[in-house]
Formats: sequence, C-alpha cells, structure tokens
Amino acid sequence: MEIEAVRGDITRERVDVIVNAANSALAPGGGVCGAIHRAAGPSLEGECRQVRRTIYPDGLPVGAAVATGAGMLPARYLVHTVGPNAYRGETDPDLLASCFTSSLWAAAEVGAQTVAFPAISSGIFGWDVHDVARIAVAAVRGVAERHEQGTVERVRFVLFSDDALAAFREALAEPATASRGA
Repeated sequence: MEIEAVRGDITRERVDVIVNAANSALAPGGGVCGAIHRAAGPSLEGECRQVRRTIYPDGLPVGAAVATGAGMLPARYLVHTVGPNAYRGETDPDLLASCFTSSLWAAAEVGAQTVAFPAISSGIFGWDVHDVARIAVAAVRGVAERHEQGTVERVRFVLFSDDALAAFREALAEPATASRGA
C-alpha cells in the first residue's frame, strides 16, 4: 500500500473515500466535519440521519467507522469515524488507532482503492498532531503489513497546516518497525 502526506483541503480530494472526522451524532459540526458536510450538501445529512435511525441509534461509537454516500464531494463515499476526545479523558492510543483501521476496513467494504484521511482527533479534540501522526501511520502500516486492507492501494493523509504536514512526513520517514509502539 502506498502512503503519503500532502497539504490541502480534504473536501477537494478525488479519491474513492474521504474519511470524515465525525461526531457520534453524524451531524454537521465544526472543523473537518463541518467542512465536509458543507461541501457534500444536504443529501449527506439525510443519509447520516438514516444511519442513526437504523444502525447506530445511540450514536457512532468512538473508534468505529461507517460508510455513506459522498453527496457533492469528488469522492464516491464518505467513511465517518469518531475520534477520541483528549479533553474528555479519551487518551488511549489504541482508540485513536482504531479510527484509522476501522475506516480502512469500511473503505475496503465499499471497494475503495484510494482513501484520504484528515488528522483525526487533532485540533478541537485536543490530541497533539505529532502523536496523531505517529499513531495514524503505524495503524495504516499495520493494516498493510497484515494484508487486511482489501482493495485499498493508496492512503493519503490530507493536512490543513504546515505543522500537521511536517508531523505526518516525519512519521512516514520513520522505519515501519519503529512506529509500531504507537
């Protein structure tokens, strides 16, 4: 699997799946989630309400992932995942890693070959972007090493700031064995 990091706007990525750093209600919010909902248009909110009614009536759990259509985004699907919120005491690295692995599995279920991830849980959820980068890269590499990625051939981390881009490029430069301790 090819893994890369770029600076950009995730809502403009032409990939099979864009991963949304969602809230458990799958509702429009702030940050990446709000930008994705705005760019996807009103059909996304309806799909998310349907998922809440039928699959996750109590909300999408932290670390889980679910796919929907992508509305007006240039992707075929969205995969929504809820990252752990450090401000609420959710600081388990395995919970954050689960966001990335669960999202890859959901992407593979819809036949995706290309996936774009944001820096889940950094920003308003309070995780240090360097920790997110290290955990995210280790999680994605782990899926690839275990050949669990299904159809996914390329993962792109799409970062909004130069600091986040530098953190992910640093994590990608580490040997795969060094990043396993996440």
